[in-house]
Amino acid sequence: MITIVQETFNPWDALQTYQQQMELRVLRTLGATNVFVGSMRDFNQEVQVERMVLEYYPGMTEKQLGMITAQANEQWSLIDSLIIHRVGEVFPTDVLVLVAVWSAHRADAFEACRFLMEALKSQAPFWKKECVAGQQARWVAENTVGYKHY
Repeated sequence: MITIVQETFNPWDALQTYQQQMELRVLRTLGATNVFVGSMRDFNQEVQVERMVLEYYPGMTEKQLGMITAQANEQWSLIDSLIIHRVGEVFPTDVLVLVAVWSAHRADAFEACRFLMEALKSQAPFWKKECVAGQQARWVAENTVGYKHY
């Protein structure tokens, strides 16, 4: 499932609710759950960031995330996955993204979760505008630093 939200969300509640809605026959096959939660930090490029505005392309963003999820399902043996991404105005410590992957085996869950997160950061149409202390707002040009793509 892929969801884009404007409001704050608790990733642990979302994860628990989603998993509780799984059918018992699915729950019995789960051997591993891997979770990534990304939050806004108060600095970027050695400058303090007071807040950020996340924009996206409705329809296109969900479609791209669906394609990324399909790639993960082709590459690894997954039972299910969940992506929740925040848009709008966010502040330091706000949760930005939840990526969860369920599989029978931990290796598939670990690798697929990392792939989904990194592909989301580098391929999905999200734009970040940082509001920096004492400066004009700036668009973030680089989303993924130091990651070797699959």
